[in-house]
Amino acid sequence: MLRAPARKAAAKLPDVDLATSFSMPDCTHRPTCPGCPHFGVAGLAGSTGARIEQLARETKANLAPLSEATPHAHRHRARLMVRGRARSPKVGLFQAGTHRIADIPNCPVHHPLVNTSARALKTAMRKTELPPYADTAHRGLVRALQVVVERSSQTVQVVVVTNSPDPSPCADMLGELERALGAELHSLWWNGNPERTNTILGRHWSQMCGADTVEEQIGGARVFFPPGAFGQSHLALADRIVDSIHACVDEGARVTEFYAGCGAIGLGLLQRGHTVTFNEVSPAGLQGLELGIARVPESERARIVAGPAGACTDALADCDVAIVDPPRKGLDAALLTALATQAPQRIVYLSCDLDQLCSDAAALLSQGRLRLDRLQPFALFPFTDHVETLAVFERA
Repeated sequence: MLRAPARKAAAKLPDVDLATSFSMPDCTHRPTCPGCPHFGVAGLAGSTGARIEQLARETKANLAPLSEATPHAHRHRARLMVRGRARSPKVGLFQAGTHRIADIPNCPVHHPLVNTSARALKTAMRKTELPPYADTAHRGLVRALQVVVERSSQTVQVVVVTNSPDPSPCADMLGELERALGAELHSLWWNGNPERTNTILGRHWSQMCGADTVEEQIGGARVFFPPGAFGQSHLALADRIVDSIHACVDEGARVTEFYAGCGAIGLGLLQRGHTVTFNEVSPAGLQGLELGIARVPESERARIVAGPAGACTDALADCDVAIVDPPRKGLDAALLTALATQAPQRIVYLSCDLDQLCSDAAALLSQGRLRLDRLQPFALFPFTDHVETLAVFERA
C-alpha cells in the first residue's frame, strides 16, 4: 500500500535575487537572439509563477519552492540552425518570426563545448566553401547542427544535418570538422533531411566516427542516448527532477512509465528494486532504453511495451505508480481517459507545458477518483516563460 504524504499549506514561489544567486556574464547576442527573452531575470518569468500558484489554490495542492540552478553554461544539448553564405555561415537560432539567423558564437547559457562546436563547423564550411541551406529556394547544403555534451568525458556528440539523401556532398567538410574538434569529439554523425520541412532531423543517418551513444549517470543508473533520442538540456536540474520522482515511489511499488525515452527516470528505479514497465514509441528512445536495461543487474524486473502511449493503456494493469513525461502536446487522449477512470494509487506527471498540464489535470480530476496532492516547479528553461512542473496525483 502506498503511503499518502502529509499535506501542507500551499507555499508561495520564492523571489530569487539573481545578483546573489547566480553569476552570469553579459550576452552580446541580444536582442536579435530570441533564446532568452528574460535574460538576467531569476525565477519564473512573466505570469508563470502566478499561474502555478493559482493551480495549487484551485486544487488545494501543496506547492513546493521553485528549484533553480545556475543558468550559466547549463545547456549540454543544443540544436542550432545554419544559414548565411558559404564564406560567412551563421549558426544559431531563427530570429522571431523569420528564417534569419541570430548568430550566437559566444552564447553564455551554452556549455562552452557547444560554442566550440558551432565555431568549428563555421570554419570547416568556409574552408570547403560548402553552402548553407536557403529555405525559400530549398537549395544549399548545411541545414542544422546538433551538439550533445557528455558530462563524464567532456566531449561532444555532433550531428550535422544536410539537405541531401547521403553524406557524400559534405565528406570533406565533415573531415575538417573532425580534425578541428580533435580530442573533444565524442562522435560525429551525418543526418540527411532533403525535404521541405521545419522538422530539424531527417530520416537518413550515417555514423562518421566515435561511439554509438552518449552515456550519462542519472538516478544511479547508466543511461544511453543515441543521437536521434530526446534528452534534457539542463542536466543539473534534470538530476534533481529524477531524484524527486524517485522519492514519490514507495518501497515495493510496481511502476509503469509512459513516454520513457531512453529510461532516464525508470532505469534508476530498477536498481532500487522496483518492477518497471517502460512504454516508448521512438526507435532511438527504444534503442537507448534497451542498452540501459541490458546494463542493469536487475534487468529481469523490466518490461518494454513499444508503441504510442494511447495504444498501450493495458500497461496500467497491476500498476501502483504511473509515471508520465509527455511531450508539449500532453497526454494521449486514450491514456488520459484510462488514467482518470482506472486511477492507479499514484500518478507522477512531469510536464514541460503549463497550459497542457492545467488541461490534463482538469481531466484527471474530473472523475473524482484522483486529487492533486502537490506541485513542484523547476526552472529548467532559465530566462524564458517555460517551466518544468512535477505534479503528483493521489487516488482520492
